Amino acid sequence: MSQQKWVRRSLVYIARQLAKQRFRIGPTTVRRILKKLEYGLCRNRKTLTGPSHPHRDKQFRYIRRVKKLFLAAGYPVISVDTKKKELVGNFLNKGRSWTQQPEPVLVHDFRQDALGRAVPYGIYDLTHNQGYVYVGTSYDTPEFAAYAIAQWWTDPDRPRFRCEDKLLILADAGGSNNCRFWLWKQQIQKQLADQFGIEVMICHYPTGASKWNPIEYRLFSQISRNWAGKPLRSWETMLNYIRGTVTETGLQVKAFLVDRVFEKKKKVSAEERASLCLYRRPICPTWNYIIKPRFCSG
Repeated sequence: MSQQKWVRRSLVYIARQLAKQRFRIGPTTVRRILKKLEYGLCRNRKTLTGPSHPHRDKQFRYIRRVKKLFLAAGYPVISVDTKKKELVGNFLNKGRSWTQQPEPVLVHDFRQDALGRAVPYGIYDLTHNQGYVYVGTSYDTPEFAAYAIAQWWTDPDRPRFRCEDKLLILADAGGSNNCRFWLWKQQIQKQLADQFGIEVMICHYPTGASKWNPIEYRLFSQISRNWAGKPLRSWETMLNYIRGTVTETGLQVKAFLVDRVFEKKKKVSAEERASLCLYRRPICPTWNYIIKPRFCSG
């Protein structure tokens, strides 16, 4: 072990160390000298992104090109992701709101004191500026993600598109819609492509680039702003805050409770993988692929 001391360099500590070297100085003087030398209290700054993927920029350009083609042709384009999971109960919700007295909440966020843990899976319609949030009470699994998209597709009140035989999904590279999860691909094949006879194209944003996914800054950030500082004491309270989210650009949001169990750690067999109608794109094949229906109903 070295002789280096791992301590916090506070003003009091610096003054004591200087006193040991026979310098008579107080913390206030130390602060004044440090400011004169252009020192200050600084937080860590998140600027280092780590090694960049060689196809990162190519993927962004590809997503932009495909998105423009789908929108121009009248096909549906949706952005999907799972919002931060929330404990439903009388717990602290970060943020501040206008009120005469702060609302009392529990000191600790213990799971046993909650009504449950909410798993909000969001779908953002880029064409119509509409959001759909399916709040699950179980686990965040690929089966749940595909189920939420299927529920959105069958919603009788959703806006219709000029052409609905193809669907473009923009998603993150991780989470329940992970680009490497075979269960995600298998569920999209089963619950979307086969069930509705549509061709589904999926484009994943590069790892660590989720903030460019449209749903993050057009839907999720607005929901967090709407319920900031308000305890989510019940499922209905949470759903109402989501439904009440609006913006000056005309955003409308619908919310639904999905009260069913989705099992974790499901496996996809080699036979099931081979049966998928999966076509990888030549540009970044891990991040871009098309899933076609295995049969046509009519």
